[in-house]
Amino acid sequence: MTVRAYILVQAEVGTAADVAVAVSGLDNIVSADVAMGPYDVIAQAEASDVNHLGRIVITDVQKLPGVERTLLCPVVTVDA
Repeated sequence: MTVRAYILVQAEVGTAADVAVAVSGLDNIVSADVAMGPYDVIAQAEASDVNHLGRIVITDVQKLPGVERTLLCPVVTVDA
């Protein structure tokens, strides 16, 4: 089973593009885009379970230069 999530990142002023590039290079990251609003980067991740997603955020994303704060938003797929 694959679990998906969005990782919302607040970056230091002037670092959003660099943070997005760095995040997109991490394992398990599907995409990373610069955004406008309260979050500067929105990334999509996939992993085997929610615990793995949490480890991606804590051990990989939060340690990148320029990252100030993150928010993990797991996604539930609903069949219509």
